[in-house]
Amino acid sequence: MKSEKRKVMKKVILAYSGGLDTTCALHWLKEKKFSVICFIADLGQDVDFSQIEARAKSCGAAKIYVVDLKDEFAKHYILPALKANAIYEGKYLLSTALGRPLIARYMAEIAHKERAKAVAHGCTGKGNDQVRFEVALKTLDPDLEIIAPVREWEFKSRDEEIKYAKRFNLPIEVTRERPYSIDRNIWGVSIEAGILEDLDVEPPENIYQITKSSAVHSSFGRYIEIGFVGGIPRKINGKSYKLVDLIKELNNVGGLYGVGRADSVENRLVGIKSREIYEAPAATILHIAHKELESLVLDRETHHFKEMVSLKYSELVYYGLWFSPLRGALDKFIDYTQAKLSGKVKMRLSKGNCIVTGRQSPYSRYDKKMSTYGKGDIFNQEWAKGFIELWAMPYRHQK
Repeated sequence: MKSEKRKVMKKVILAYSGGLDTTCALHWLKEKKFSVICFIADLGQDVDFSQIEARAKSCGAAKIYVVDLKDEFAKHYILPALKANAIYEGKYLLSTALGRPLIARYMAEIAHKERAKAVAHGCTGKGNDQVRFEVALKTLDPDLEIIAPVREWEFKSRDEEIKYAKRFNLPIEVTRERPYSIDRNIWGVSIEAGILEDLDVEPPENIYQITKSSAVHSSFGRYIEIGFVGGIPRKINGKSYKLVDLIKELNNVGGLYGVGRADSVENRLVGIKSREIYEAPAATILHIAHKELESLVLDRETHHFKEMVSLKYSELVYYGLWFSPLRGALDKFIDYTQAKLSGKVKMRLSKGNCIVTGRQSPYSRYDKKMSTYGKGDIFNQEWAKGFIELWAMPYRHQK
């Protein structure tokens, strides 16, 4: 009985991506006498998961779970963030940040299934993802032990990790010439490290995963139309899509025109600034279209207040507080604002830009007869004088 208990205690569920950090972590945990069960989450990375599974096996994983989470990710994580217009510091569309709480939830579930008392991740001590994983896990199951090899092991740099991997013939794709850390899912790509740490260097073209250089495209561009129902994107150019397929299609189309690149020096949660390169064609197109439709449908006070909510929502996601009560409460408000957010937004994709060219909604608050300066104007301009008198009254005697 005691030996069985000891065996269970040595199990650890590792969130495994197949990259440098988690591959080294897998081997390092084995050296520490853990039985490592790998969990590989399919969030739309567009990789060969059989190869990643084979890589984990070759490194000695005792068991491997590969779970397709694309639909759940799109419906329950991406969509709420889209409805919230959540963009961190005006540039980051939160692709990686949105995936972490979902991965954490399945790590906890697999730990329960396998009767494991510990979970592990490959995040660094200076990054945001360690917080996102661990806060989520502590919320979901505070009794789980959390192991973070990158915070504990002896390696001081990615170069030292690469040497370690080579010493034990671990299958990695990272080299000293391409030392980038890349995280990808259907909502976008995050790229950091290497030469990108020099803030005065333009990102080399070969780092980009899904977007083409805007220099190779015609200036005429391409027109698309996004159709929404209740705040949910349903159609492209009149054709209906499942949410995951719609995102994939917009990644393909937007990527061809270089849409969705961002070069950001952002404020990490742990207190340092970091340069991050992002690609998010679908996310960029959908956010622009969604905000445009909101400007047409929402009344002024709701619209302006929602912008404050969007800022807070993006911080909650970025800070790893997905499972917080506040985010749940904000979702209730946001869902209320989306009830009549139906319509179409036309856009032109050209040389890295996504420009709105038309919009319509059955719930539009735009009234051309009130707004026009031409024939058909019904606005009573005599009302303006009284309005201005009242509006200016508190400031009349202000020195």
